[in-house]
Amino acid sequence: MKAADKHYKFINSKTGYVIFHFTLKGDINEADTKVELEKVKADVASKNRIFLDTIYWEEDKEC
Repeated sequence: MKAADKHYKFINSKTGYVIFHFTLKGDINEADTKVELEKVKADVASKNRIFLDTIYWEEDKEC
């Protein structure tokens, strides 16, 4: 059986607003998931001109 995709949201901690959504395949291991999410976090920070430490990610359970 194929694992379900996981959905994540990236949030600006100063405003509390979700600034980006991202989906990963469910069959990726936990270490690779964290590496991929950190890459996306850096890209989101750069594109939005926000300090890297201002952004955090969490799994979106509503999807």
